[in-house]
Amino acid sequence: MKCLTSDELRQMYLDFFKSKGHAVIRSASVIPENDPTVLFTTAGMHPLVPYLLGQKHPAGTRLTDVQKCVRTGDIDEVGDESHCTFFEMLGNWSLGDYFKKEAIAWSYEFLTSEQWLGIEKDKLYFTCFAGDEDAPRDMEAYDRWREMGVEDDHIFFLGKKHNWWGPAGITGPCGPDTEMFIDTGKPACGPDCNPSCDCGKYLEIWNDVFMEYNKQADGTFVPLEQKNVDTGMGLDRTIAILQGKKSVYETDVFAPIIAKIEELSGKKYEGADEETRKAFRIVADHIRCATFMIGDEKGITPSNVDQGYVLRRLLRRAIRFAGKLGIAEGNLEKIAKVVIDKYAHAYGELRANEKKILSEIGKEEGRFQKTITQGLKEFEKVTANLAAGDVIDGKSAFRLYDTFGFPIEFTLELADERGFKVDKEGFDKAFEHHQELSHAGAEQRFKGGLADTSEQTARLHTATHLLNAALRKLLSEDIVQKGSNITAERLRFDFNFDRKVEREELDKLEEYVNEAIAAGLDVVEEEMTVDEAKAQGAMGVFDSKYGELVKVYTIPGYSKEICGGPHAKNTAELGHFKIKKEQSSSAGVRRIKAVLD
Repeated sequence: MKCLTSDELRQMYLDFFKSKGHAVIRSASVIPENDPTVLFTTAGMHPLVPYLLGQKHPAGTRLTDVQKCVRTGDIDEVGDESHCTFFEMLGNWSLGDYFKKEAIAWSYEFLTSEQWLGIEKDKLYFTCFAGDEDAPRDMEAYDRWREMGVEDDHIFFLGKKHNWWGPAGITGPCGPDTEMFIDTGKPACGPDCNPSCDCGKYLEIWNDVFMEYNKQADGTFVPLEQKNVDTGMGLDRTIAILQGKKSVYETDVFAPIIAKIEELSGKKYEGADEETRKAFRIVADHIRCATFMIGDEKGITPSNVDQGYVLRRLLRRAIRFAGKLGIAEGNLEKIAKVVIDKYAHAYGELRANEKKILSEIGKEEGRFQKTITQGLKEFEKVTANLAAGDVIDGKSAFRLYDTFGFPIEFTLELADERGFKVDKEGFDKAFEHHQELSHAGAEQRFKGGLADTSEQTARLHTATHLLNAALRKLLSEDIVQKGSNITAERLRFDFNFDRKVEREELDKLEEYVNEAIAAGLDVVEEEMTVDEAKAQGAMGVFDSKYGELVKVYTIPGYSKEICGGPHAKNTAELGHFKIKKEQSSSAGVRRIKAVLD
């Protein structure tokens, strides 16, 4: 088994699939363009949803990439040996091209060939989908592994919980998968020990997803006309295996970040107690993730809603644990600088946005100090009439957290110092109820489901092009899109602007868009190189697009944008454009919500 650096693995993976006829495409933004049901790009397949549903990709039917991903559902678990919020996903794709036969053969070759990773064959184990009422047992994948020479006792059939992937959001492409595991050498936990156990004997290294179905909003699974392959290999986890490390935090990925934290804190990671090591890992992970969020081409900034809220939570948790390590205020920017230096050669947007990254982190540190000061005042009010041994009720503890941003850990520590107790169970129940309401709200807010190829979604998507053009024409040529969210019911469009857009200005924006709709203009779709698109003045974040070829949509006289679709064929299909709301999204970013009547 080869011991590779993260840079070597990243390049080797792309080289391997390039040799198999795959086009290398760039990583997309960490904010999904085609799925309004989630806040972040959580998997490599996310940016490719339109193409998995049948649209033609400019780079062809065989693709490979390294995708930036963010998963924040388990932020509170970050700090153990394995959880990360940001990670890189190595992936290869077949869009209606090859299927299980080739995908499995190439996975096995990359893992075992001495030319590539060179992992000993007897250390590898595999799982296949066992079948249920939604889909049959995957004997095709099983038979293919056997043909590759894998012994029967190295293959396990598992249910949907373990061997079914997707959709990434509420609806969308999904299907059975076959997963590859490496035996860590730990003893079996019992006679039935298998890769579904949590005993640590088997560690997943790769996952081949066979997208055969499209999950509908009503929970049913409909066969896809175009069968696809979607594979994913986590770079961080694979590097840990190849470098013989127990934790991703011990690999070359995190080494310079950990070293900077050691320098700033005066503490050592190796040999430290578990609480100290946990603090190191939290600061390292959260600052790495925050750096990629702020440095993203769509530019997230801290706020109290959506992606900005998650970023704020990550930064404030990093600030808190940096304090526990004894790192003085104002030093997180230095850790972010190390992250930028580590990744800028692979993700140029980090270097391009370096000043913004460092500035936003510094400003959020200042804001958090004010939050802590206010929270302390509220804590004093809550405990003013309590005596030693009394309990701070869960509702009050949650109010400190939810309303004033006061971390529950702060409440617990202060309570302990003053001889109070905290109804942590009551806090947990209040927090759980808050999460349930948030999830329910998100499901209602995104009840249109996946931004698929439905006619209404296509019309609203086209309307965003006209709105973008109107903003640049009537307000400022410096305006650029900072994000969008489209369901079948409405569009939401974020853009950089330093003040409120007045009602008279909104009326003019509406008039401009409706003028284009009334003109009945054909929406022209073209495929061209990035250089050609630039030369024609097309709008778009060129560095985030896939490959050398891109799709350009033109509404003559109004708009020319690089985009992945779907779109209406003619502006006359759109109906009447109406702006329902204009508001602040985050610092320097405004948000417009609009509908088509």
